[in-house]
Amino acid sequence: MVHVHVTTELPIRARALAFADRVEVRFGKAFPVALLVDRGAVDTLRQALKDGMDALAATDGRPGKA
Repeated sequence: MVHVHVTTELPIRARALAFADRVEVRFGKAFPVALLVDRGAVDTLRQALKDGMDALAATDGRPGKA
């Protein structure tokens, strides 16, 4: 498993790779990490991020609770 800690200071850039029918999301500058997402999986990734944010919101004011 690879962990990438994303912070507000980390540059994030996305670009369409039309020839491959996917989106490339780059994190960082000097040694970027790239996430390649097939077109069909973009909504799945978007939903997973939303689900994670909803879970975080549910714990607001309750540190250590999930």
